Amino acid sequence: MGFRLLAGALAAVCLLTACTSDRPPEPAAPATPSAPADTRPNIVFVLTDDLSMNLLPFMPHLRDLQRRGTTFTEYTVSNSLCCPSRASLLTGKFPHGTGIFTNGGVDGGFVHFHRRGHERSTFATDLRRAGYRTAFLGKYLNRYEPANTLGGRRPYVPPGWTDWYAAGNGYAQFDYELNENGVIRHYGSAADDYLTDVIGAKASAFIEESAAARTPFLVEVATFAPHSPYTPAHRDAGAFAGVTAPRSPAFDALPANAPAWLADRAPLTAEQKAELDVVFRKRAQSVRSIDRLLASLQATLSRVGVADDTVVVFTSDNGFHLGEYRLLPGKQTAFDTDVRVPLVVAGPGVRAGRRVAEPVQNVDLRPTFAGFAGAAVPADLHGRDIRPLLSGDAPWRTAALIEHHGPDFDPTDPDRPRPGSGNPPSYAALRTGTYTYVEYVDGSREFYNRRADPHQLRNIFPLLSEARRADLHEALKKLTTCRGATCRTADRVRG
Repeated sequence: MGFRLLAGALAAVCLLTACTSDRPPEPAAPATPSAPADTRPNIVFVLTDDLSMNLLPFMPHLRDLQRRGTTFTEYTVSNSLCCPSRASLLTGKFPHGTGIFTNGGVDGGFVHFHRRGHERSTFATDLRRAGYRTAFLGKYLNRYEPANTLGGRRPYVPPGWTDWYAAGNGYAQFDYELNENGVIRHYGSAADDYLTDVIGAKASAFIEESAAARTPFLVEVATFAPHSPYTPAHRDAGAFAGVTAPRSPAFDALPANAPAWLADRAPLTAEQKAELDVVFRKRAQSVRSIDRLLASLQATLSRVGVADDTVVVFTSDNGFHLGEYRLLPGKQTAFDTDVRVPLVVAGPGVRAGRRVAEPVQNVDLRPTFAGFAGAAVPADLHGRDIRPLLSGDAPWRTAALIEHHGPDFDPTDPDRPRPGSGNPPSYAALRTGTYTYVEYVDGSREFYNRRADPHQLRNIFPLLSEARRADLHEALKKLTTCRGATCRTADRVRG
């Protein structure tokens, strides 16, 4: 397949019309002329789970992808928690648009996502309508169970996917089940049952089949690694002996004027620091299998002759803190440790070795995938097509939005924070190129000037003028309540 970027096709859309309603998604907007099938790129999308920026040094193949492509240095997620982040990625909408803020209950989880009709309008349905083969492999949404029929005759497969290999509780990497296109298959504890390796092999087979059929394709490979219990492949269990958790300036330190939920954290004990070192070492071991998966997919693309026609996208659903701010292993905060994650894009038309600092978010991937495919998208997306940033500079938003509901006390949630790991109350946050501003439901406020304070250790909100506080509050309110065309202007705030 050849490739030609479609200049000007599918301008970024952010026209939110019914963010919180349960009615079916609006019909797709009229499509711009699609490119002929033989000019559209394939898309390989690797989505990891809890992969933090400090794990990149242990991933040589990912660093090579960075050299061959573009890295978005200020990419953030809309919520530092698995299900709401993945819901935003699939739909192109912020949590206040999807209604998915947690991993379960009345405001999160797979069942809530399904009942709200979101699966009828995702990047998978966009590309399927555009003639792409589409495959999903790995972790879907929290509370998804492979054997659930949702009232049908066979285990449920969401619309938009031609091939489906999804696990439920695959965190341990062994002894799990996959829904393989409506058929349940059990995998055991042998070395070759390791989940990351299994879905990688199936993804390579799908690429081979699609290339042989001369059909453009999108494949999402969604790993459970390096999520807890941080299980490495057998071959990696002894790697990185002596590696310890990074001791950044934020390690075992409290910010000045810390918010109420954090302010009473005691210094880490020697035993806790030792535990953090073990966790970091296991996480580093577990990402080796992800790095091999990435290399294997790229080798498959080359072997079947479609490497030059394929865009590879790598990211994570959220980050992870490990000792920063005196917190034990966890996420869900608005600190950069949790919301800022890798985004690397490589392929035809993408500039090599480039670093882009615009505030790109996970809501931008759906319209971007549609843009590559020449596909129509609904008019109510919050995200923007990032393709102009891949080849040069372009007008862009100035602020990212993070929305979170908490604290999380659900005993069935695999992400329920243990004591001391950080369990903030509900909050919304603005993150620009220079600062992070957070409003908590309990009245706490944070403002970090990240240029002067990159590790976010000095909350200077008490020093701000009343006028500046009012401006920040209004800017955040506009983003969290935006509807329709207002979302196009609400994400342009004062730097």
